[in-house]
Amino acid sequence: MQRIRKGDEVIVITGRDKGKRGTVLSRVDDRHVTVEGINVVKKHTRPNPMTGATGGIVNKVMPIDQSNVMLVNPATGKGERVGFKEVDGKKVRVFKSDGSIVGAKA
Repeated sequence: MQRIRKGDEVIVITGRDKGKRGTVLSRVDDRHVTVEGINVVKKHTRPNPMTGATGGIVNKVMPIDQSNVMLVNPATGKGERVGFKEVDGKKVRVFKSDGSIVGAKA
C-alpha cells in the first residue's frame, strides 16, 4: 500500500518548487509521482503532419520523487508524515501527528 496516492493533496518539501502545493495526477512507478503544477519544464516539439501536432515549445509536467513531497493534513494545513493502522479489519492511512484517518470526512 502506498502512502501517497492519486488525488491526494501534497506539499513539496525540497527542490526548486519547495513550499508549493498540488494534487497528485498519477503514480509513474513505485518511487515517482506527477503533481499538478509542480516540476513543469519546457519541451521543444517538432511538427508532425501525420498526427496533426504543431511544433513549438510546450509546458510538460515531469515526475518528482515521492520522498520530496508530504501529504497535507486538512485539519492543520501542513505537510505531515503518514503511517498505517488496521481499522475494522482494513488497513488505512493515518496521520502520525493526531492519528486521524487520511481522507476521512470530518
